Amino acid sequence: MRMALGRFAGVAALLVTCGLLASAQTPYQPKFRGDPARSDSEAAALGYMRTVLRAERQYQKKNGHYATSLNDLVHVGSFTRRMVNPEQGDYTVSFHSHKDGFELALTPQQLDSQHRSFYAKDDGAIHGDEEKAADENSPLLK
Repeated sequence: MRMALGRFAGVAALLVTCGLLASAQTPYQPKFRGDPARSDSEAAALGYMRTVLRAERQYQKKNGHYATSLNDLVHVGSFTRRMVNPEQGDYTVSFHSHKDGFELALTPQQLDSQHRSFYAKDDGAIHGDEEKAADENSPLLK
């Protein structure tokens, strides 16, 4: 009986390990045609950036200037109060306004091929970099 329980426990442990390995190796499934994300984490970060960029365009159209803080964007478009938090999933948000526009950067907790850094400014173009903090000179996302 003990031997049967030992074998059962061994088989159960093997199945759990195989399940964890299989889920860790599941390739990213694009969320839409032309999705530039490489992981679910990047997809969420890019979705956040697009939401901020849309809200800034709407804010600028209504007020004649861009928002000076993320707080100003609450309830503009689909930007919510929770989005003001600089910790968004695996990323940290950095927002800076200046006289004629703004800059938005998302930096991952760990920079790698599945967690690139992203940058955008008031022109709406999103740049990404897997080697360093993204800036306006980083490659444009397609």
